[in-house]
Amino acid sequence: MKPPSGRRDLTAGPIGKTLLLFALPTLGSSVLQSLNGSINAIWIGQFLGERALAATTNANIIMFLLVAATFGFGMAATILIGQAMGRRDVDAMRRVLGSALGLFAVISTATVGVGWLAAPAILRALATPAEVFPLALAYLRVIFVAMPPGFISVLLTMALRGVGDSITPLKFMALGSVLDVVLNPVFILGLGPIPALGIEGSAIATLIANTGSLLALVTYLYAKDLVIRLRGAEWRYLLPTAELLKTIVVKGFPMGLQMLVVSTSALAMMGLVNRHGTSTTAAYGAANQLWTYIQMPAMAVGAAVSAMAAQNIGAGQWDRVDRITRAGLRMNLLLTGVLVLAVTLLDRHVLWLFLGNEEGAIGIAAKINLIGGWSFMLFGVSMVLAATVRANGAVVGPLVILAIAMFPVRFGLANLLEPSLGADAIWWSFPAGSLASMLMTIGYYRHGGWRRGRMASAAGKEECEEQALAEGQPTNKAMPVG
Repeated sequence: MKPPSGRRDLTAGPIGKTLLLFALPTLGSSVLQSLNGSINAIWIGQFLGERALAATTNANIIMFLLVAATFGFGMAATILIGQAMGRRDVDAMRRVLGSALGLFAVISTATVGVGWLAAPAILRALATPAEVFPLALAYLRVIFVAMPPGFISVLLTMALRGVGDSITPLKFMALGSVLDVVLNPVFILGLGPIPALGIEGSAIATLIANTGSLLALVTYLYAKDLVIRLRGAEWRYLLPTAELLKTIVVKGFPMGLQMLVVSTSALAMMGLVNRHGTSTTAAYGAANQLWTYIQMPAMAVGAAVSAMAAQNIGAGQWDRVDRITRAGLRMNLLLTGVLVLAVTLLDRHVLWLFLGNEEGAIGIAAKINLIGGWSFMLFGVSMVLAATVRANGAVVGPLVILAIAMFPVRFGLANLLEPSLGADAIWWSFPAGSLASMLMTIGYYRHGGWRRGRMASAAGKEECEEQALAEGQPTNKAMPVG
């Protein structure tokens, strides 16, 4: 029987084809998300100028830091969901989702209050240029308010991918992206009855888009009775058991720390970049727009590998896990390599979209991309291998590897060479960090003993099975078959 509503059975069938067909909608979601950010950066750069673009560059790094703080819990929940689906245990999956939703609701609420108050101090810690500071603060505070619906949407889309559905997230990512792109110029320039709000208008557009997309997604989940919805007695899963919450936090915390390592490294690098002036900051922001596209295949393939590996581990099909990883590595190198070549050839033709006629900033951005862009092929290898080991709950090894690559290698090299190479030391530190990460991750994948780990206890599984028999609310859709 065919799995309903875009879900795929990730534990059966040809691995390469299944991985590709699952990864492509995830890649499409990443493309839409990146186009959304890029087009909004174009609106800001063209309508409001270089200072406004530099302001959003600083603010967006802070946003990434906050997303990182919750990302690990979402990843832990997604892996548990994938393993439960591999066992065909629907109730266990819904327990995990309910627990994660309850946790995210608390975190989101705290983020708004703390973020609004701490925004000035954070921007000062980043050494944000004085002429950029007021714009960055105005943008950042509204974005904090937009984060709770964004957090919940991300969790739901991760859960959908965990159960094998990468089509539904694509649909609602498209909706949110279209709303954001269309509303940005309306609120920035003040079209029709809307007053001109400048950079704050861009953040308000994001708030409306996040909220509208989330409401539409929740409506769709219940209208189609998708497997991740909660009904009846299942609503009490929003209050997690101590054991399940412990699993999500203990496994999620190191994964969140991985994102925090990346975020704090980016913040530290931003501090170095800001010391070289507004033009360099704006150029770095524009180069990051290109890098967003270059890294998309690695992110999409990594997400697909993680979902497939988790379901196959849950199903006890270890013979497929290494084959999934190898297929993911080949796919990543091919897709990322093509993008690196295209962006290297066309970089100047697109950088002006973000930087206008600022020839000096365009030249800096082109150089940044030439030095650092190719390193994302190495980054992709690390992403795929780490995705597989995390699917079995091995989270500390990838965290240690990432911390070494980001700080002693990348940040340390940038600091060491900056007196002699200037800003170029920052750009060369990117391939150095990626190479170190790749070599260490290969060693851990081959010799790290991660296959001996496990994500959830057998007792927890038995409890979920008993609960499913007692009070589960099974979907009226057919489950995937192995």
